Amino acid sequence: MHIRKATKYLKDVTLKKQCVPFRRYNGGVGRCAQAKQWGWTQGRWPKKSAEFLLHMLKNAESNAELKGLDVDSLVIEHIQVNKAPKMRRRTYRAHGRINPYMSSPCHIEMILTEKEQIVPKPE
Repeated sequence: MHIRKATKYLKDVTLKKQCVPFRRYNGGVGRCAQAKQWGWTQGRWPKKSAEFLLHMLKNAESNAELKGLDVDSLVIEHIQVNKAPKMRRRTYRAHGRINPYMSSPCHIEMILTEKEQIVPKPE
């Protein structure tokens, strides 16, 4: 996906103008009409995740500009999100009990490349 198109899509997700289709982990996910454009029925608007990805795209764009790449021809070639080790805290409950208060961080990997120009074949 082109970087300009991706930033517009993520901004639309935060404003609830377009949804993110939930295809795999969709137990309990409600249906929405905006998922029809993706050929699906279930979708949500993950605002926090979209904002993190927007910040990453902005950072990657400035890094590419610093390296002298053409920012208008940048394309997201690969993006991957992996689980990170959980961070432990504890919450104190009634009657002297203690329960875990875990956070679920992740590692985000994103690779941007310049879109290659299409060269016509010589005949």
